Amino acid sequence: MRVKACALLAIATTLGVATPQVQAQGPVILKVAIVQQIDSMNPFLAVFQSSTEVGRLMYDYLTAYAADDQRVTEGVANRWEPSADKLTWTFTVPEGKKWSDGKPITAQDVAFTYNLMLTDEVARTANGSFVTNFESVAATDDKTVVIKTKAPQVTMLALDIPIVPKHVWEKVTNIKDYANDQMPVVGSGPFVLTEHVAGQFIKLKTNKNYWRGAAKYDELHFVYFQNSDAAVQALGKGEVDLVNRMAPAQFDSLDGKAGVTRNKAQGRRFTELLINPGAQTKAGVPIGDGNPALKDVRVRRAIAQAVDLDALVQRVNLGYAEKGAGLVPPVFGKWHWQPGAGELRKFDPAAANAALDAAGYPRKDGTRFTLRLTGRAGRAYDEQASEYLKRSMSEVGIGLDVRLVSDNQLNEVTTAATYDLAFSGWATNVDPDFILGLHTCAQRPGADGKGGTTDSYFCDETYDQLYARQLSEFDEGKRVEIVKQMQARFYDQVPAVVLAYENALEGYRSDHFARFTTQPAQGGVIMAQNGMWGYYGAEPAGRVAQASSKGPWLAIGGMVLVAAVVIGVVVVRRRQATAGERE
Repeated sequence: MRVKACALLAIATTLGVATPQVQAQGPVILKVAIVQQIDSMNPFLAVFQSSTEVGRLMYDYLTAYAADDQRVTEGVANRWEPSADKLTWTFTVPEGKKWSDGKPITAQDVAFTYNLMLTDEVARTANGSFVTNFESVAATDDKTVVIKTKAPQVTMLALDIPIVPKHVWEKVTNIKDYANDQMPVVGSGPFVLTEHVAGQFIKLKTNKNYWRGAAKYDELHFVYFQNSDAAVQALGKGEVDLVNRMAPAQFDSLDGKAGVTRNKAQGRRFTELLINPGAQTKAGVPIGDGNPALKDVRVRRAIAQAVDLDALVQRVNLGYAEKGAGLVPPVFGKWHWQPGAGELRKFDPAAANAALDAAGYPRKDGTRFTLRLTGRAGRAYDEQASEYLKRSMSEVGIGLDVRLVSDNQLNEVTTAATYDLAFSGWATNVDPDFILGLHTCAQRPGADGKGGTTDSYFCDETYDQLYARQLSEFDEGKRVEIVKQMQARFYDQVPAVVLAYENALEGYRSDHFARFTTQPAQGGVIMAQNGMWGYYGAEPAGRVAQASSKGPWLAIGGMVLVAAVVIGVVVVRRRQATAGERE
């Protein structure tokens, strides 16, 4: 073999073809860097963005969002029809789709998934808001699912709930303790989970039974890094192929880097500063240990007024972001809300000081009170923004005790409401219902800590009434106005300050993978999509060249020489999910 290889190399050189390194054939691996921990591989519990990112690769939803323009398209179901009164929806699951273990995907799987959520409160943890209005779900046969709702529900084509295989999950006796780690994990998506070592890596292989067709490479690996600096360095060395959520300075450092292509997109995420408004359970029982002063909306407004959002965007985001306001980022144009002249809260430390004096919190030795600010260690934004906020809050007599912790610790603190201020953030869906639903009273936990996922422990009757109205409003123009009223109410009551809508700053090894599918097609993101297209559509550089006949190829004796040899690499990723995902 060595003689034949040398001969081929000699022929290639003679013909003017760039000589590749000779290597043993192995699997083509896409390696993705991630810096956020996984909270759960159980799709009913997963709320971290990292977890839901992997979940989208493992499980299809009832419907999907197209890659090019994010319109509703086929998922598990390929047809749907509402009744005239919009209270009954009939979905068709076509024959031919299979689980990764070869068993057929049927309407029974869909009905099982939704009924599990209806009957088990723990199964509603991540995405319970989608089924709260369901009256019943039944599979009338293997192809037909009939969902009846208590009131018309406009989000029936935006049910971002992973559909699980009944033949696996009907054997699960305790959802809360089920890790979903019996490898390989049976799924319906383009990839199959084969190995997970917490804090190190996640390995998936291509699902050969995927109904859209198999991906164009063999394995997908997510590799953990302690911080984004290490991840970006690994990208530069070619040790990983894809990185996102880069800090602006890191993104700029890759400009002109050989073998690396950058992607700047308008992201679907927002970064926020949570302000504990006096957390309570669904029954109104106080929980946590938030500073009592923060129950006063005048104090929360003063804190917001003391934050210069423009300066944050310029100094921390280096301009790679837009100033925050409402809960829906500008990328979702019609749903995005900006305060009008009469609503706008301008940066004004003098007014904030006066408001705190009027609220009964005078300065004592220069300080009114001290608040804990919790953020994520290893995330550049939290580290830099916390220093900026310390200076801003000191101008209004508020001291900050900054505590930077791990992803899981941050999640525990915010879930238990043992915080005063905390950095957080969510990814928003094409339909805004999920992110809006996170702030309803029903999303607060029960006395046992179980229930939905709340973002800020916000509970407001006016907001809840608006939420119910938008959920049943099928006139899009009217619904848009209601959604904007909800964002205005949230902005006024300040359970959180939306700091910024960050640009998605990504980079990939274009010498390893020549193409990735972005969503949307023009100016879209590769990672953290409303779907799995970025990973599913990745094309190895050598295969692109072969398919397009670009670049020198030589076929001799059944062997192919390619001018550029792709060497397989390892590809790697708090709350905000499935429909929306949290950082």
